[in-house]
Amino acid sequence: MTAELVRGQNHPLDRTRVEIRITVGGPVMAGVTLGDEQGRLSGVEAVAHPGAPRRTGVEVPRQAAAEHRIAVDLDALPDAVHRVSVLLALPTGVGSLTGFGAAAAPHVAVTGLDGTQIAGYTITGLGAETAVVAVELYRRQDAWKVRAVGQGYADGLAAMLRDQGLPEAAGLAAEIEEAVSLGHARAVPSPVAAGRAAEQAGTAPADPAESPAGGGPVDYRHPKRRAAPAPAPSAAPASSDGSAPVAGDAAGWSMDERLYNQVWGMFEDLARSVAAYRSAANFAESRLEQELDKALADPRNRMGAAADVARATARDKHAALLTQARTALDRDLAQLAAESEVVEPALPPAFARWDSPIWQGYHVPLEPPMALRLGDLHLPEVLDLRIPMLVRLPLERGLWIDSGPAAYAHGLDPERSYPRRELGSALTEGPPDEAELTRLALDTAVAIAARLLAVHPAGEFSVQVIDPGGTAVPALAPLLETGALREPPASGAQGVSTVLEALTRRVDLVQMAVRNRAADSLPPDIDTAEQLLIVHDFPHGFDDRAVTQLRYLADEGPAVGVHLLMVADRAQAQEYGPVLDPLWRSLLRISPVPDAYLGDPWVGHAWTYEPPLVPKDSQVLRQVLGRLAQARPAPRP
Repeated sequence: MTAELVRGQNHPLDRTRVEIRITVGGPVMAGVTLGDEQGRLSGVEAVAHPGAPRRTGVEVPRQAAAEHRIAVDLDALPDAVHRVSVLLALPTGVGSLTGFGAAAAPHVAVTGLDGTQIAGYTITGLGAETAVVAVELYRRQDAWKVRAVGQGYADGLAAMLRDQGLPEAAGLAAEIEEAVSLGHARAVPSPVAAGRAAEQAGTAPADPAESPAGGGPVDYRHPKRRAAPAPAPSAAPASSDGSAPVAGDAAGWSMDERLYNQVWGMFEDLARSVAAYRSAANFAESRLEQELDKALADPRNRMGAAADVARATARDKHAALLTQARTALDRDLAQLAAESEVVEPALPPAFARWDSPIWQGYHVPLEPPMALRLGDLHLPEVLDLRIPMLVRLPLERGLWIDSGPAAYAHGLDPERSYPRRELGSALTEGPPDEAELTRLALDTAVAIAARLLAVHPAGEFSVQVIDPGGTAVPALAPLLETGALREPPASGAQGVSTVLEALTRRVDLVQMAVRNRAADSLPPDIDTAEQLLIVHDFPHGFDDRAVTQLRYLADEGPAVGVHLLMVADRAQAQEYGPVLDPLWRSLLRISPVPDAYLGDPWVGHAWTYEPPLVPKDSQVLRQVLGRLAQARPAPRP
């Protein structure tokens, strides 16, 4: 249960790797000091700040922003460190805040790496203070706790550092201010609705990314990564320090974690940039309608040269606003495209496309990855920029690949060309028919299952298939021929019952073992490896008991390593009525063809999802599964 602290209160920490998540009403600098038992600093090397963001066991952001995440590994801290103090300071020249009291109260949350909140603290009662010690993590008898501090300093950062016993406080404060000022273009203030503010003022902003209300530019880019100015003509976009975009340029304890955060930062960047463009375009349309209505409100002025001039003037303003909005969007897209070009080749196998060269040098991993690529995402404003869709492992919910044509009626354009490379099949052109959708859904299921097998250590992940009608065998050939699928697909009602009974028993026994801390007492026939159950052609071959067991596995299985991947047409399952609604809602829907159905409640976009299909005629999947089969341990007698 999350503890909401008040000033002076403390709370024990049940883990040593945590994140400090900070939310403020405007751009602030976040830093950390590493003090001894009395909280005294040994020198400038005991301070992590934007100019020196990494110290042993600590990493802080490189810029001012309205939101921050600070990574702390308490086990990695030097033995002399007993207090980890989190500092917030208002940088000069960034935003319009003159004191913390001029904005919403800062909120600090201490969370686990999975986002689980341990303790929270809202810093109230601040006024003219420009620096504050938010919270501190402190060690008592080899145990760590978090304390809500909320100590403000009206004299700023230098006074705060001086109070912690640092003789070089003034010099270090000036160095930090310089580092933040160099990153001024990267500062991310809290979002402001530029179009709405402009509309209230009666004038359009000079640039869609400009905020009259905030008095400065609203930067929609991700606060944890370097941003870039607009690229010069015929020059590659560069980062703010003059260098090219860098793969892994995000916070994290490992390169995989940094790449994961960078990919999701790119997703947020694209979402924000397109949202700003659409908002500016909507404002331009609204402004055009208002000016035309105003010019033509009087029937006596609807004809003649004056009316024509009014119409032309309104349309010229509309075109200028759209041009400015598109220029700002193109600037952001150029940076994202340049970043994608360096990030994509650097992705590890779990994050990479099947056509990435990294698969040619594939080796069976020694430990599972933190996430998996389930496909690509893009928006209609920029069709050639794909953002990897990464989901954390182990999977928290099952997958449902919709093989029914009715589900795609809204996403398929009859006037659009569907080339082979887009559908990953032997189709010529045109949307896929029912048989082709079923085949593509199975191909998608095989590609996802193979990827899950390939990114786990040999023997730690297995796949089973339920195929009541026996129609999936041709598509499952890569799994069957390489031995990745140890048992043939279960067919008929008896096969369905046998597999579901065994997996239900496994979930029950593992749950009891976990609750009673008795993993060693599991029967020897229980396979404790992660398991993926592919269910094809549902609901054929399923009676009421089997449907109940399937719902049980969907709800309880992920917590103990049993995951569902259903290949089904929801329309064909309507005979079960509302009984299946909880099952569908518990699964993540993905499509075997590009389809704009993934809703983004954050900014309201509908993202187009593309499945992770293997390139046509490629042997990479069989090669990877073959190497995995060679490394797989012999089955137990």
